[in-house]
Amino acid sequence: MISTARRFDDTGLEVLSPVECLRLLRTVPFGRLVFTEGGLPAVRLVNFFVDGDTLVYSTASGEKLRAAQRGDVVAFEVDDVDLERHLGWTATAVGHLSVVPDDERPEVLRTIPLHSWAPHSDKYLIRLGLESLTGRRLVAWGQRHAQ
Repeated sequence: MISTARRFDDTGLEVLSPVECLRLLRTVPFGRLVFTEGGLPAVRLVNFFVDGDTLVYSTASGEKLRAAQRGDVVAFEVDDVDLERHLGWTATAVGHLSVVPDDERPEVLRTIPLHSWAPHSDKYLIRLGLESLTGRRLVAWGQRHAQ
């Protein structure tokens, strides 16, 4: 039998399952791509779409494209926070980037409602394979289990 009990970490945050993290990824329009640029951490805001077990985003030539061409391992973080009620969640995906091949672009664009916010002149589609999904949720005090 699968346990439906909520789990909490040492700080009192609810630990989210990979299934819940994937569901939450689908609820927000943009996230933060965390990768390495010149040996240092870099973070870029991108709008994206979840396609099965991958994230897809578009980009122009530049560091995000080069990271995908190399097949870099990256992190991708999304969140939603209610500042007034002190509630919220965060979900982080980790995986390898890849460039969507030209012959697959029409099919991907036909099935994914992807619209870039940036005015790109030369667009590339990038995939992030979701190899790991983790997340935490800050819940109201009354919803926390005694620890």
